[in-house]
This record gives sequence, C-alpha cells and structure tokens, in this order.
Amino acid sequence: MNARILLIPCLMFGFAGFARTTHAQLSEGFDHFYNLEYDEAITAFREMTHEQPESAAARNHLAQAILYRAMFHAGALESELVSGTNPFLRRPKMNPSPEDEKLFDDSIARSISISEARLQADPDETRALYELGVAYGLRANYNFLVRKAWFDALRDATRARKLHSRVTQLNPRMVDARLVQGVHDYVVGSLPWHVKMLGFLVGFRGDKALGIRTLEYVAEHGDVNRIDAQILLCALYRRERDVKRAVPLLLGLIGQFPRNYILRFELVQMYSDLGDKKGALAAVHKIEEMRAAGAFGYTNLPQEKIYYARGTVQFWYNDLDRALDNMKRVAARSGVLDLNTGTYAWLRMGQIYDLKGQRTHAVSAYQTAIRIAPESDAARLSKRYLSEPYRRKKQGT
Repeated sequence: MNARILLIPCLMFGFAGFARTTHAQLSEGFDHFYNLEYDEAITAFREMTHEQPESAAARNHLAQAILYRAMFHAGALESELVSGTNPFLRRPKMNPSPEDEKLFDDSIARSISISEARLQADPDETRALYELGVAYGLRANYNFLVRKAWFDALRDATRARKLHSRVTQLNPRMVDARLVQGVHDYVVGSLPWHVKMLGFLVGFRGDKALGIRTLEYVAEHGDVNRIDAQILLCALYRRERDVKRAVPLLLGLIGQFPRNYILRFELVQMYSDLGDKKGALAAVHKIEEMRAAGAFGYTNLPQEKIYYARGTVQFWYNDLDRALDNMKRVAARSGVLDLNTGTYAWLRMGQIYDLKGQRTHAVSAYQTAIRIAPESDAARLSKRYLSEPYRRKKQGT
C-alpha cells in the first residue's frame, strides 16, 4: 500500500508473475516476497534462474524482487505514494546499489531475449507474450522510480499493455493478463493532458473507472495476479476516497501475509480516513504489541515507525501536543529510518508548529525536511510552507 504495501504500489506498472504455484521455490519465494522478506525472496528466485536458465518468468521474478527491495528500503511501498491528487509523475528517486542495478538490468535483458526467441518460433505463444509484457512492465517501474525516466517508463508500460492485450485476445480466459490493462487505464487516465498527447500514447487516453473495474475483475477471478490486484485496489480506493471498499481487502491480505507489517500500517491510515480515530489508534497499538511480543516479521521494525503512525493519527485529529511528541521521537532518529518516514516526520513537525503558532520552529523543521531529501514530496510541500504558513483545510491535508 508506493503501487505507497502497500506493495503497491508504485505497483503502478507492476505485477508478480505467472504460474507461481507450479514450482516449490517459486511459492517459497513469493511467500517471502509478500511478507517483505526480500533478501530471502531474491535468494529463492536466483536459485530458480540457475535451475531453469531458459525461464523468462524466473528472470522476471528476480528482477521484481530486486526492485521491491529498493522500494522497501526507500519507504516507497506505502499507499501515500498514490493517494491524494499528486501527479503520478512526481516521485522521489531511489538509489539501489550498482550491483542491484546490474542484476536487474541483466535479468530483464535475459527475460526479453528468451521471450523474443520463443515468439520468433511462434508469434502467438501466449506465455511468451505474457512474460515479455511483464519484463517491459518491470522495466517501466524501474525507469519511473530509479532512473526518473518518466517517458521511457510510459513507453515501456504501453508496450506491456499492448502485449497483454494480445494475450487476452488469443486467450480471453487468461484473466491475469488484464492486470496490466487495468493499471495502464488508471494511470494514463490520471496523467496531465499534455502527457497524454505523447505519440506512443495515441489510442490510449486512459479511463480511471474502467481501470478500477478491470482490477476488480482480476482481484475476483484472477489466478496468480489476484493478490497483486487486491493490493493495488487498496491503494487506488484510498486515492479515490473510497476507503470503505479497501478495508475488507486489506484485512484479508493481513490474514494471508501476517509478517507484512506495512499492511497493518495501511489499516491505521484507512481507519483514520474513515474518521475512526479509536480504530486507527487501536491498530497502531496492535502493531506495537506484536513488536513487543517478538512476532515474526516485527522484531526488526523500528519503534520510530510506530511513533510516526501514532503521531500522524494524532495530527489528523488535532491532538497536536501528543503528535508533536511522537514526531520529535521520529525526527531524533530520522537518520536510521527510511527516507520517506524521516522527511515526512520533519514536515509534520513544521505543520504542527504552524498550527500552534510557533512559526520559527516551523520554518526550522521545513528547512530540515528540504535538506534531508530535496527532491521528495515532503520537501516540495515544505518549500510551499516556507512561503506561507500551513493551515489545515480538511482532515488529512
């Protein structure tokens, strides 16, 4: 829930793969993947590439795990990345290691080569068309998030959509291939008009409502992409202010992937959006309990992430003194947190100080957010509030 899990998101052009239940290591790899255990997932998928050197799917799975590990470390999986009215084209850049970047590029290049060779023998082989579309979709995500090559990302996403549209033409029962179509319709439908005029988007004007309906169909009838569709819908329902529909999906995902603490943090935000302060704070308390009890997946969760979640709820509900105390705790350790949480903590502190009429402290907090991550959304907002003090317009802004 960034596609923020949510996994989501920046799941803008993402999808998990094909036939993941047909191989023991694949199932194990995706169990780790959806529970945020990316190192273990990468190990499992690398072993798959050795055992199945001519499998494009194995290369795609490995590339996706590499990308999501980078997103996770950057704090880019929460649904805030796709909530609100922020344009999709404004996203902070991530910086994976040179080794990860090479492994990602090599995996995608090999996947494309394998699929293209199979299509030379049979241009209508649906499996090869599908995996080729997955490879382009993953490269779109990487270009979008890591390289900040927005137009290249949209071009690759359009290629993925065309390939998967061909798959569904050849085999309408292959519901999983509709995921890319749904995401593409929603994303393109959300873009500024001048971006839609690009040549490679001719014929694809996008339709947000159709995109959501397509994702709902995959979430209900899909096979291997059902989970991905559900995760995406949680983020997009929040973006479209239709949070009530997200909560049941989110609760189901928590039951399937109990070690994924980001899902529980998403639940906090969903309850807050619904106006349920008590439910939101209870969800924060549950995370804290699980961490204290040493629950699997929670032992390495920084306490400051919990402070941030609680402080954010308190901020939304005007409990400013308690919110400020929690944000100060986060800010004091921002250097060891993901960049997203650290910078937003300083932004929130500035907003709280403005609401309390302490302008000097507010300016100092905004300046710190800008210094930590100059290209982030938090920095962009902080620059605005340096010029004009923050004033609350409505809950959650």
